[in-house]
Amino acid sequence: MRSTRWAHVTALTGVFGLSLGIWSSLPNDAKAQSSQPVGAPKFEVDPFWPKPLPDRWVFGQLGGDCVDAQDHVFTVNRGNLTPDEQKMATAAPPVTEFDIDGKLVNSWGNRDLLPAGAGQNEGLHGCFVDYQGNVWISGNADGIVQKYSHDGSKMLLQIGTRGKFDTSDNTIAGAPMNSSHTLLNLPAGVAVDGTNGDVYIADGYGNRRVVVFDSSGHYLRQWGRQGTVAEVNAGVGGVFLKVVHCVVIGNDGLVYVCDRQGGRIEVFDKMGDFKRSIHIERVTARLTGVDGDSACWVGFSPDPTQKFMYVGDCAPEIRVLDRATGHALSSFGRPGYQTGEFGTTHFLAVDSKGDIIVSDTQGRKIQMWRLVR
Repeated sequence: MRSTRWAHVTALTGVFGLSLGIWSSLPNDAKAQSSQPVGAPKFEVDPFWPKPLPDRWVFGQLGGDCVDAQDHVFTVNRGNLTPDEQKMATAAPPVTEFDIDGKLVNSWGNRDLLPAGAGQNEGLHGCFVDYQGNVWISGNADGIVQKYSHDGSKMLLQIGTRGKFDTSDNTIAGAPMNSSHTLLNLPAGVAVDGTNGDVYIADGYGNRRVVVFDSSGHYLRQWGRQGTVAEVNAGVGGVFLKVVHCVVIGNDGLVYVCDRQGGRIEVFDKMGDFKRSIHIERVTARLTGVDGDSACWVGFSPDPTQKFMYVGDCAPEIRVLDRATGHALSSFGRPGYQTGEFGTTHFLAVDSKGDIIVSDTQGRKIQMWRLVR
């Protein structure tokens, strides 16, 4: 009996030692950001979140993540396993839900009904949990945005028509029209106004607009057009370079829109009147970016004034800015595919505690970065 107990103690000690070893071996960038300016928030990666997936599931590329009122994290993944992975594993369901401890609590999604993918690097592209707990999903290779019940058991609304696009010939190959009241063109993201249920869509990879529908899916208004580099450099509002990539509504009632290759976050009121641009450094001594990207996704600190703005730059960093001034304060992350490293910081969400959850599309993983100060 004594030997059995000693075996259990030894095993537990070994696991604890291994955990400490993993933590101590993480890169300094993953454990702490010692160069943070005074007052800037500090984050550390949680190497034990999420828990391992069951049943030999493997994520494809992570298209996005979102957080509900209980701090449960939803992820959407494209299921595009490599041929070798397909021999020994199974693609995880399109939508997975994790609790605050990283335990998988639900999974769902029919890929025949969800937004389709036209290639290995395309497909499910983002999610949003609205004030009623419904889950919205967009796709950057299709023409639809869908609304599901929280548990995924029922699709409640679809905006757009699957396989039809707001183009000159309604095909994915047609010239973008940027004008339809019923069709979309490769939407990248969605946000729902908690005050009235209006739906804001970053319509986005094919078109260059933000388009707004009411809670029943009826067209209300839109703004935006294809811009030039000269217009972007001059600070012209309402013009976008390739990919209107995110739309986020702040506590200030303003709409923050990612001009992905324009290197800026454009800020509007809800009617589409331009307020200002927040420029995001595009090329640094640390990185070269992805095709010149620097403004892929935006999240805010959970305090009422949302003092800090967090920007995923579609490169290996998360930028920390003062939201009111737009001044850059710090950043965290480094290139790589290990814990605490990023391939592409494509999408992020912030929970009620101020932790940041990052979808790494190229790295095909999701990481929890805990707020420690």
